[in-house]
Amino acid sequence: MAFRNPYQTYQKQAVTTSKPEDLTYMLYQGMVKFIRLAKVALQNNNLEESNGYNLRAQDILSELMVTLKPGYTISDPLLSLYDYMKSRLIEANISKKIEILEEVEGHAMELTETWSSAMKLNNTKN
Repeated sequence: MAFRNPYQTYQKQAVTTSKPEDLTYMLYQGMVKFIRLAKVALQNNNLEESNGYNLRAQDILSELMVTLKPGYTISDPLLSLYDYMKSRLIEANISKKIEILEEVEGHAMELTETWSSAMKLNNTKN
C-alpha cells in the first residue's frame, strides 16, 4: 500500500481547482523558485542539480508561451520576453554563469510582482 505525500495531494488539488489567473501566478512563483534553486546548486558546484532546476524553469516558460492567447496587445510582447528568458536560461545552463540566472530571476520576479498587482487590482474592481 503506497502512502501519498499530503503536500503533493494538496498541490495537485490547488492546481486543478484554481482559476487561470491563479495558475499563471503559481507558474511565475515556480519559475522564480527553480531559478533560485539552480543558482544555489551552481554555487555549490552541483551541475546536475542546477541543470535539473534550470530545465524546470524552462518548462514553465514553455507552458507560459503555449497558454498565451493571441489577439491581446500584451501577448506578443510577453511571448518575446518569455522567449528571451528561455534562451538566456539555456545560455546559463551551457555557460554555467550565475549572472545570467540572476538576470532572468529579475525578470521573473518583476513578472510575479506585476501579475500579483494586476490580480489585486482586478479583485478590488469586482
